[in-house]
Amino acid sequence: MTRTITLTIDGQTVTVPQGTTILDAAAQIGIDIPVICYHPHLTANGLCRICSVDVGWRVQAAACVTECAEGMEVHTQTDSVRRGRRTILELLASTVNLDEAPEILALMEAYQADPERLAFGARRHTPIYDDNPFYLRDYNQCINCWRCVQVCADDAQFAYALSFDGRGFHTTIGTFMGDGMLDTTCVFCGQCVGVCPTGALKPKREALLEQGMNPDEIFFATRMRKGARSRE
Repeated sequence: MTRTITLTIDGQTVTVPQGTTILDAAAQIGIDIPVICYHPHLTANGLCRICSVDVGWRVQAAACVTECAEGMEVHTQTDSVRRGRRTILELLASTVNLDEAPEILALMEAYQADPERLAFGARRHTPIYDDNPFYLRDYNQCINCWRCVQVCADDAQFAYALSFDGRGFHTTIGTFMGDGMLDTTCVFCGQCVGVCPTGALKPKREALLEQGMNPDEIFFATRMRKGARSRE
């Protein structure tokens, strides 16, 4: 028999199977905890901390990876929790381009985050990688959520074409030895593009349409690129 856990979240009592995360328990009673790095079909890793909640510990707990405990009292909207989320959002806005991250922009509005408050900080500047006929990699828009790495690895594709590169502030998503995508184990399934929340990975045809090219021009351009690559 599966053991159950009873706890309260924002004053509401909920009973869940042992091993259930705070995020999932809250969802069962209609309490929405914001997420950015979390994806329901990928392994939760607690990287972005936007889902942090107050459980009475010295530090806040990431709801996506913290399991419920018997008698736990969870608060998801205290002043300190909201302030922490607002600061995380402002740090992201000061570091990378969020113009194509609608979910994060909505969170910034909901938490009254000021994108200019930390504008004096360093921004991430990386090249835009146009090294294959299928998608662009613009890590100026990347928040290092790890979704693309996970879906390319054990969570779905088992191709392991993507990984972390660099350290600290300079950490980005990269490839083994910095190779272009055509020289990696990438099979161009498109799953990394599908889980990217910010537009850092974008289908090539979508990017070319945004640049004003018509479908015939896009077809010719991508065919020419494939042909040139096959002759190398």
